[in-house]
Amino acid sequence: MTQSYHIPVLPDESIGGLNIHPDSNVVDATFGGGGHSRLILKSLGDEGRLFAFDQDEDAAGNLIDDHRLFFIRHNFRYIKNFLHFYGVKQVDAIFADFGVSSHDFDVAERGFSFRFEGKLDMRMNQDARTDAAKVVNEYTEKQLISLFRMYGEIKNARRLAVSICKKRIERPINTTTQLKDIAAECAPRATENKYLAQVFQALRIEVNDEMEALKEFMDAAKDLLQPGGRLVVLTYHSLEDRLCKHFMKSGNFDGNLEKDFYGNVISPFKLINRKVIVPGAEELRNNSRSRSAKLRVAEKI
Repeated sequence: MTQSYHIPVLPDESIGGLNIHPDSNVVDATFGGGGHSRLILKSLGDEGRLFAFDQDEDAAGNLIDDHRLFFIRHNFRYIKNFLHFYGVKQVDAIFADFGVSSHDFDVAERGFSFRFEGKLDMRMNQDARTDAAKVVNEYTEKQLISLFRMYGEIKNARRLAVSICKKRIERPINTTTQLKDIAAECAPRATENKYLAQVFQALRIEVNDEMEALKEFMDAAKDLLQPGGRLVVLTYHSLEDRLCKHFMKSGNFDGNLEKDFYGNVISPFKLINRKVIVPGAEELRNNSRSRSAKLRVAEKI
């Protein structure tokens, strides 16, 4: 387990954006290594409560011994259901770090990274039935083209899908190295690593239904936050950031602005930082995981 697994990204900006009071009810939707949760607990008083979600069983190994922490091992898309189970109808602040933990990238058998030989898995929830190998070997050529275009923004998605379909006839594609070798043949010169990252990202998003889960979470967060409550999100690629940006600005995922009779924008949120927050040079040197991070903060009206 690498140290960076425990280093929270944009820590001061994240905690400051949550505007926590001692008796706040706070949600950390992505517990992971517990880095942000530890900082949230430091800001809470004895009467405050932190509800932390994570579907990854490895995250349970990082639990903090604190009576104010309630750990819920489920996907954050079900946040409303589980908070209602605890009798919580509204909260004061919600935080989400949508990045895959460095720990998952560094464990070869999880299959998230093309840097290691491992099983083509990519499931954040190890109980899920569909892994990356199933997608690569059983999806139709048309389905593969669609997911690589949509979730990887890969320009030659058709060529990649055709190559995969040809290779899997010879033998099943079950390892990260097999997929890496096939994708590398389709990668543009001088940008192979970027291309491979896009391929693996697209599969990870598909396997974990990440975009739909994000939408469900954001909708639930809007309903759960009480007026004046804060929503703070960290994203790491353009697809996530675009959805969060639109939703925080307009209350919908298309970014369509609804206006009242006087031309004022009608939205459930007020933007706290109109310009996205990114890590500074020092943080980038100390924590490589923060490289593509973008932080957005909104307040429920």
